[in-house]
Amino acid sequence: MNTTALSTAEKEGFFSWFHALTGKERRTFWSCKIGYALDAMDTQFLSFVIPTLIATWGLSKGDAGLIGTVTLLTSAAGGWIAGILSDRIGRVKTLQLTILWFAFFTVLCGLAQNFTQLLVARGLMGFGMGGEWTAGAILIGEVIRAKDRGKAVGMVQAGWAIGWGVSALLYALMFSLLPADWAWRSLFLLGILPALFVIFIRRFVDEPEVFVAQQNKVAPQDRVSFAAIFAPKMLSTTLRAVLLTTGAQGGYYAITTWLPTFLKTERHLTVLGTGGYLAMVIVGSYVGYIVSAFLTDYLGRKKNFILFATGSMCIALAYTRLPVTDGVMLFLGFPLGFCVSGVFSGMGAFLTELFPTSIRGSGQGFSYNMGRAIGSLFPLMIGMSSQSMALGEAIGVFAGTAYGVMILAALTLPETAGKQLES
Repeated sequence: MNTTALSTAEKEGFFSWFHALTGKERRTFWSCKIGYALDAMDTQFLSFVIPTLIATWGLSKGDAGLIGTVTLLTSAAGGWIAGILSDRIGRVKTLQLTILWFAFFTVLCGLAQNFTQLLVARGLMGFGMGGEWTAGAILIGEVIRAKDRGKAVGMVQAGWAIGWGVSALLYALMFSLLPADWAWRSLFLLGILPALFVIFIRRFVDEPEVFVAQQNKVAPQDRVSFAAIFAPKMLSTTLRAVLLTTGAQGGYYAITTWLPTFLKTERHLTVLGTGGYLAMVIVGSYVGYIVSAFLTDYLGRKKNFILFATGSMCIALAYTRLPVTDGVMLFLGFPLGFCVSGVFSGMGAFLTELFPTSIRGSGQGFSYNMGRAIGSLFPLMIGMSSQSMALGEAIGVFAGTAYGVMILAALTLPETAGKQLES
């Protein structure tokens, strides 16, 4: 660890970087953080209602896994498209469009009358879900100065844990007040709330200066095309970035998509018990995001990725495969959330720094979301594998493999901490 940087940060205060932000930068920070939290809230509703849909609609685990996988596949496509759009129409406009999109189709999920309708609505919702991350990560990454970029983007990423926690609280509230048939629908109908947030973004958030300078410098007909990320000079970076994000997201979705069902069906916990376990995971996730946000600037991007991926691999295998008591399982929930979420804190900053401004949206959108597309196969493969092996064992095998891939990719990529962005 860079002890000099750490001691300086301790003297100035860990949040001195935030106090130094301008009003414009703070508005951008909060718009990205809140937007990401709302994205997480809408996205995580599905994981909580899977047991109810299995019971009321007679869905198989394979059917439930298919919904999750289709959502992730379409979110990968949405993130890819949003990246291209952010290079064309701007980061802020793309962020607005994606939030409106996922809010609208989340509501349609609540109106679905059968499996097919839910599959289609959820799949369409995925386009906005993936696009919001891409636009928001690029936006905050370009606004914050180089030495604080990892902390700021990581703190924005922590909004995911907040949204996850809100979705868990709403799940407990709705299912305690309403019959199951109405409760799951009410969750999705609450997905309209993010649309109201677009009003704030439209009025108070501006495009990053580095992006505006790039747009002004190059005539529209001369702007670099999306295909530039596959040019000989960039191809190796793009492909290795895809491997990195595949590992991170494959492991994450393997765990979070199936964890509530695993706790309920194989650990035989009540709804209250499952909520307690998930609360530990969610709190651990938030703390992991925050700690990793600071470490990604102090240790560097690569070391931080390897540290958290190794921790995620070890704790996921222990959590799902070791014959431990419920008390130990509860204790392990905190480090599980800490590791699997902390992996992502440095991702937005790292991808922002890997690609030049002219193709940053295209490069970041493609690499992150191609990784999401490949990683989205993991919930489906776990659902199918659970027909012949224990669900917990399937989660452990696929999560461990994913994090191994992430570590290998991180070892081959360049260190970018502190890199200045050029227009």
